[in-house]
Amino acid sequence: MDGGGSTTRWDALIRDALVFDGNGGAPQRADVAVAGGRVVSIAPGLSGANADTVIEANGRWLTPGLLDIHTHFDLEVEIEPQLPEAVRHGTTTVLVANCSLGLAFGNQRRDGADPIVDCFARVENVPKHVLSKVADQATWNDSRAYLDHFDAKALGPNIVPMIPHSMLRIEVMGLQDSVTREPTKAELETMGGLLDKGMQEGYVGFSTDALPFHYLANQPNTHKQIPTQFAPFSELKFLTNIVRRWERVWQATPPKDSPAAVFKTFSLTSGRLHGKPLKLAAVAALDLHMNRLLLKAALVMTRLLNSKLYDGRFRLQALGASFRTWADGAITPLAEEVPVLRQLNELDLEDRAGREKLMSDPAWQADFRRMWWHGKRGFNLARLKRWLRVDDNVLSRDLRDMTLDDCAVAEWNGQSLQGVYERLLAWQASGAGASPGLEAEAFAAMPKGCDEADFMLELLRRFDTQLRWSTVTANRDPRVVKRLLFHPLLLPGFNDSGAHLTNMAFFDGNLRTLKIAQEDGVERVAQAVRRLTREPAEFLGIDAGRLEPGAPADLVLIDPERLQAWNPEKSYQFIWRDCFEARQLVNRPDGVVSGVMIGGRMAWQDGAYTPEFGHKRFGRLMLNRSHESGVAIAA
Repeated sequence: MDGGGSTTRWDALIRDALVFDGNGGAPQRADVAVAGGRVVSIAPGLSGANADTVIEANGRWLTPGLLDIHTHFDLEVEIEPQLPEAVRHGTTTVLVANCSLGLAFGNQRRDGADPIVDCFARVENVPKHVLSKVADQATWNDSRAYLDHFDAKALGPNIVPMIPHSMLRIEVMGLQDSVTREPTKAELETMGGLLDKGMQEGYVGFSTDALPFHYLANQPNTHKQIPTQFAPFSELKFLTNIVRRWERVWQATPPKDSPAAVFKTFSLTSGRLHGKPLKLAAVAALDLHMNRLLLKAALVMTRLLNSKLYDGRFRLQALGASFRTWADGAITPLAEEVPVLRQLNELDLEDRAGREKLMSDPAWQADFRRMWWHGKRGFNLARLKRWLRVDDNVLSRDLRDMTLDDCAVAEWNGQSLQGVYERLLAWQASGAGASPGLEAEAFAAMPKGCDEADFMLELLRRFDTQLRWSTVTANRDPRVVKRLLFHPLLLPGFNDSGAHLTNMAFFDGNLRTLKIAQEDGVERVAQAVRRLTREPAEFLGIDAGRLEPGAPADLVLIDPERLQAWNPEKSYQFIWRDCFEARQLVNRPDGVVSGVMIGGRMAWQDGAYTPEFGHKRFGRLMLNRSHESGVAIAA
């Protein structure tokens, strides 16, 4: 730590903070001076007379700015570049273009295709009108121009971009061909050239996707998955070898229904097999409620790929929260995994009449009933797998697991669907107990003696997206979550911030990790700070995650008392966002983050955004460190 003997004037002095430097060592009580967007001195007893602004920390934690390594903020940054929901949580750097989706090549509107809308709408559950608004502004057509356009934006946090594979295929092959055939040799070489160009321009990596329930949203392709999923292994190998040569990062998701394909794909990280290790960050280390074996298998694979035998640089991403997702009727990411429910998601969000017509079809209803009771009745393999908790699907189809929230019948809010179902059966038996109005009307429409499937079907038909409910499909055991967050071969950060506007909100994933660490004392907090700052920054190869003289002044003040008192499950809110012209699910841990500095200026302080925030530039475009330093990695 610098002794602070210089008389140079400082822009700001943060006085009397408990400083966590990001290295993982014990924190120290000190003052931190900032000038020219950098930390210039860290020492006790620095004079406030040398500073234009003095911020009294009063013993609160001061950490490097937190990194969010799995986001889809590349959408929101185009229409509200300050990214306020990220900043208020202490996030100062976000990685964009995950899951093969992004804006590196502009809106790519050619031959009647609208790829941003088509690719993002169902995969990330973002309304089409929001995506159209983003696409209207994405007027560039080149990866260099994409980087340049950030110069004109009043960024909140720093933006770290990757080259997205689906958009790379579309750029070279066109949307329609990208989901109907393999590339020609010339097309593959062109893709490789564009990816290599992106690496030369400083992109930190390349993203792909193989989750089998990521589908396109526009006709005639609503039954087809996004372009990256049509790539053969040879294409992945060719493109990731370019990333390997540049020592950048590959972000990927697994073809989860085929263990052999998962291992084959992720073995591309191996230096033993491919001459040089490849950094690979994959989604996700989740403790699934319906399949307790998948996490164990994932951890075994992680240890193997990182062993001397394979010499890989493989990291699964872990989430510091229970995996609670919301659904508006059948509109939820979980529905894409279930074919009969997927048919409802293939229709536009606004097409209630289309969903009503489909749900009134006797053939569809029969399929729905088969789906609902699959593995729940009789003596068969499916029921055995369900009993052993090795089910193939994530959604439990258990009414006890489904909690109503902000739905049309106000009396149901906060109740499980099981509770409402039992209320219905009691009303059918006695004719009493139903609240007048919507509940009484809904109960009267139910068939006498209806079973669970009839009940659920009638609710979906009657209320459609006004039936809002949530369920926790993973990370129910806090002890397992803690083990994952501190596993040395995992990285915290599967937050999916900026996507699934009404379905999930894990902006607070980093803060939850700090809260979990706080249970074990300040030394564990220091480890957590390192895992949320320096470790991901080093993995990505960017200049972030440090609190030391010369480091960028991206800093966060956290109130440990408010952090300890905060209940993350009670801070969800469903609010209107003007930038989206739509509602969004957020979470807001009031008072936990008391200050956020980005680029040496306060963006958030004492529960409010500063007057300059949203009007002036705070963050910056952040490229690979070797590019920014002018040191070439690849020939």
